[in-house]
Amino acid sequence: MKLRQQRVVIENITPQLHCGAFFVKRVVGESVMVYADVLGDGHDIIQAELQYKHENERNYSSIRMEDLVNDVYRASFKVLKQGFYTYRVSAWVDHAQNWQHGIEAKLKDNQRVNSELLDGVRHLEYLSKKVGASDKKYIQDVIESFKNKDLYAKAVKEAVSEKLHELFVENPNRVLANTSAELQVYVDRLKANFSTWYEFFPRSSSPVEGKHGTFKDCEHILPKIAEMGFDVLYFPPIHPIGEVNRKGKNNVTNAAEGDSGVPWAIGSKLGGHKEIHPELGTEKDLQSLIKKAKELNLEVALDLAFQAAPDHPYITSNPEWFRKRPDGTMQYAENPPKKYQDIVNFYFESKAYKELWSELLDVTLKWVKLGVQIFRVDNPHTKPYYFWNWLISEVKKKHPDVLFLAEAFSRPKVMQQLAKQGFSQSYTYFTWRVHKHELMEYMTELTQTEMKEYYRPNFWPNTPDINPYHLQGANEAMHITRYALAATLCGNIGIYGPVFEYMLSDALPGKEEYLNSEKYEVRFWDWSIKNKLTLIITRLNQARKHHKALQQTNNIRFCRIDNEQLIAFYKWNDDKTDEVLVIINLDSHYSQRGMLQLPLDELSHDISHGITMHDVVTDNSYLWYDEWNFVELHPALPFHLFHLKK
Repeated sequence: MKLRQQRVVIENITPQLHCGAFFVKRVVGESVMVYADVLGDGHDIIQAELQYKHENERNYSSIRMEDLVNDVYRASFKVLKQGFYTYRVSAWVDHAQNWQHGIEAKLKDNQRVNSELLDGVRHLEYLSKKVGASDKKYIQDVIESFKNKDLYAKAVKEAVSEKLHELFVENPNRVLANTSAELQVYVDRLKANFSTWYEFFPRSSSPVEGKHGTFKDCEHILPKIAEMGFDVLYFPPIHPIGEVNRKGKNNVTNAAEGDSGVPWAIGSKLGGHKEIHPELGTEKDLQSLIKKAKELNLEVALDLAFQAAPDHPYITSNPEWFRKRPDGTMQYAENPPKKYQDIVNFYFESKAYKELWSELLDVTLKWVKLGVQIFRVDNPHTKPYYFWNWLISEVKKKHPDVLFLAEAFSRPKVMQQLAKQGFSQSYTYFTWRVHKHELMEYMTELTQTEMKEYYRPNFWPNTPDINPYHLQGANEAMHITRYALAATLCGNIGIYGPVFEYMLSDALPGKEEYLNSEKYEVRFWDWSIKNKLTLIITRLNQARKHHKALQQTNNIRFCRIDNEQLIAFYKWNDDKTDEVLVIINLDSHYSQRGMLQLPLDELSHDISHGITMHDVVTDNSYLWYDEWNFVELHPALPFHLFHLKK
């Protein structure tokens, strides 16, 4: 073992992931609360400080850590810029404070401390080199009193003075300080934590039934989406669609004349991942759409689907990027029992993997240069984790605003690994969490375990791939409940728009898939339709924009309520300037009632003076004076979203 003279041990620093192998995550303006076990031998006073700096700064800033209990120390720092911050803990034996503490103890025992005063001169001489002119004069006077036996009374008074103690604390002598290894936090823009996604297929945007939609048609839909309070408009792949093995309606293997195919089967004689399907428009049309969306505070997100149709140009130009079976045929994609005859996968074990990786990076940067700053990544768990680490890192070096959402409905550790490798947001199991205990257990896992440091969940009630059983044939109340749960539990949410808001949930028998799925055909939507669900979605999205407590996920506490069909939780922003209480009826058919216990130990409000509970959706208010309160919710409006007012 290496010889080490330090007397202080630093261990169990949190947050950190796998001994610093991965970075933790924050957004601009958030704090990083750091804990560490710091202990020394004997009974000496220990000091510890948290040191941190942004990647563009040369010197560390520092803040003294608070000694809690059982050798645990704590401090926090706020991240103010995007990019990487480095942080570490440094600790040392504080000899000056030990000296002062010893003096105090001996004086209480009526001991004379002449020798101890002389021993303190070395601490004062070091201190004198660190302070300003006025304090320097004060210290010199104290030193003189320490050396003059006739000034003993003055000397002992100053030796234990609060002023000298503060000077020692502010100007420590970090002799033999021990410093931990460096850890990192990556800071994204705010949208990484708070975003509201609306997904639709641009080819279904035409106002004329039976006609293929265009980007120009999409521009006319933007005001509706913005008025509903969404801030991300997400398109499935916009590239040319393969003609070989093209799928027909409802996933039949033999497409009929005129069938449009699946957008995720990318590539044909018309081009590949760097081209736009000609019926959608041109690059200029896409840029125009992005610009008009931005004027309405909408961002356009595109799909990164790194796979190819059998007639993708890459198969001819770079056959080494694909794997053939022994009989020379191309292996199409499978996820048994599902078969994707219209798709072939890239071969990431190819000897030409460097060229493949480079091309896929170029594909990503092509769309970034056209103004795209958000990508939903299709099936990232079917590509190497280290590939994503590399690609995301390369993109964010020059384009830190770019965000990546991992569409991976897979095993927990697989989804977690993708988040650790750099994905900004992640799909979740919320789509299948229906019952109260399931929702509470899942939220506890996301917000009270290590996952809160790196996994940014995005809650989707439905997607084009998933028509969950509880929405199949579901009534209006169930749709309202599912959106209310997503919108209030999680900072990032999304819906597969027209299908959800018009409550179209017919399914293929026995499967969580839509009948007449838009994945396989162009659909016609009446974008002017408004209903109760669209109104409530709008109100909830407005509430999310106005209440910072809803713009994050981790600050949540579930409340006791004596009914398994009622779920209640309290949420707040970091400084508790915004607090909300949410109560939701999970029963879509019957009224439910119960007694709810307020978490008085968490609230910044004094219940004795009454708390005004303002429902931000209905604009009704109630005055609560008690810890326990009666609530009743009918399926017609199955939730309360209360803003707590004094």
